[in-house]
Amino acid sequence: MHLNDKAVVFIPDGEKEKEGIARTTHLAISAHQDDIEFMAYAPISECFGKADKWFGGVVVTDGAGSPRSGLYADFTDDDMKAIRITEQKKAAFVGEYSFQILLAHPSKEVKDAENESIAAELAEIIRAAKPKYLYTHNLADKHDTHIATALKVIAALRMLKEDERPEKVFGCEVWRDLDWMCDEEKVFMDCGAHPNIAKCLSGVFDSQIEGGKRYELAAEGRRLANATFSASHACDTYMGLNYAMDLTPLMDEKTDIAEYVTGYIERFKNAVSQTIKKFL
Repeated sequence: MHLNDKAVVFIPDGEKEKEGIARTTHLAISAHQDDIEFMAYAPISECFGKADKWFGGVVVTDGAGSPRSGLYADFTDDDMKAIRITEQKKAAFVGEYSFQILLAHPSKEVKDAENESIAAELAEIIRAAKPKYLYTHNLADKHDTHIATALKVIAALRMLKEDERPEKVFGCEVWRDLDWMCDEEKVFMDCGAHPNIAKCLSGVFDSQIEGGKRYELAAEGRRLANATFSASHACDTYMGLNYAMDLTPLMDEKTDIAEYVTGYIERFKNAVSQTIKKFL
């Protein structure tokens, strides 16, 4: 693969790089360090301890702009970049990832619509890993860098031949829940397995938690809330649940991205209106 000079490739179990990437069945591509663990715990846990399923992760940005306080209050941007690489490697080791790549791009480069090199890098990674399932940010997220990253992923997928693409692509929850989607359109991602591993993966990002954001509590709370509120007239069937948006059709370059995503919103709007009108 031809990655940028700052990119870091980490294979937790010491397998050779090519083989470690090629065995991947489930791949997550996120904007920041820790996004993967919050949005894609379901595939991490599905692959954990399995010989025939392997989870791989890619983080696109360098993490330089994160808030910091306490132990990290005086850390420079370069210090934060280094510590966030270390934390992401810890997560990859704990989660038994097949591989972890950190591309280390500044956020401004990811948000640059004219920058095609990042999509080209991602296309190379996807081609090498050839995952069956791919996970990234949902396109109704409220974080600009998350949206930009998801669009780079879609651009990368559109660069690939059909037989190089994954079977399914999912957009996951981080900076906006997807509980608003119509139930029949939600992708249910079971996060109930190995709760001890889930806690470890969320808690390993100390620079973010100590920096003033209790992400580990928020991630667990969202999963518990989704599990309970997913069905109003049935007992809980999940111990933890994340939702995702099916982005698979967006691999086709003929599909308008904005129209596809706002279609979910329109259908939700219509469902709310119809429910109200039933009782007027």
